[in-house]
Amino acid sequence: MDIEPAAAPFTQEPAPGEADLVARAVAGDAAAVTEVVRLLQDPLYRLALRMTGRPPDAEDATQEILLRVLGSLSTWRGEARLLTWAYRIGVNHLLNLRRRSPQERVQLSLDEFATDLRDGLAEQDHRGPEATLLTREVRLTCSQAMLQCLSRDERVAFVLSDVFELGSSEAAWILDTTPAAYRKRLQRAKKRLGDFLNSTCGLTNPKAPCRCARRVDKAVEIGRIDPRRPVLAAHPVTPGGRTAAAAEQQMVRLHDVAAVFRAHPDYAAPSARRDAVAALLDSDRFPMLNRPHD
Repeated sequence: MDIEPAAAPFTQEPAPGEADLVARAVAGDAAAVTEVVRLLQDPLYRLALRMTGRPPDAEDATQEILLRVLGSLSTWRGEARLLTWAYRIGVNHLLNLRRRSPQERVQLSLDEFATDLRDGLAEQDHRGPEATLLTREVRLTCSQAMLQCLSRDERVAFVLSDVFELGSSEAAWILDTTPAAYRKRLQRAKKRLGDFLNSTCGLTNPKAPCRCARRVDKAVEIGRIDPRRPVLAAHPVTPGGRTAAAAEQQMVRLHDVAAVFRAHPDYAAPSARRDAVAALLDSDRFPMLNRPHD
């Protein structure tokens, strides 16, 4: 039996200025705490959205993760970049959420989802003034639902690797496992999603039956998308980040399985949640911010 050599311990230097920023935040500098939240909130929201599948659930999870990060900030020792360390806290929270997505509640498998997608395909692409927007909403919603058909362990492995493009050593550290165990988990997830997409999705295989533009009418009929208020296609993005259209063009150029999941815009955490976190920072939950300054 072949024995895989032990991987070198994960090491990662903090980004320039992070140590000073965290030190100031822990010392009670409110501006520094606000900056920590600003740096982390959108990436953590994007992680939560991929894991929970729906913006309202992702918003709740992101708020709780940010509060846990701030509550543990004094324990950060610079063993990894601040965001990598925050991902570790976030992943632990997301893997243990009691709330389950609709797909998790019914234990929907990828095979069952494939059957569902084939039901109600229109003969022609959806037409109309909002055709591009609604087709994009179907694509984004569908890729979220695919991820929910994986186990949480497989889902997070795939998201960290093929969506966030982290290396196996960094992802394994986030998940508190070995790189070898992480790669095996990732391989399972990639095979399951690859088999599904190649047999079902016209974006990755032109011979596959499903087309986003032919799912619009059915998706509207069963309430999977709301044509009056598209959730993901019209979602706010981080300033300077990729829009839904830009992400879609990148997917077309790459034309592979990972690109289908990576081709989401750079979603921004909703402003209402940012305000809620700010209000909690002003409360007694974080006494370090109430210290008198010299």
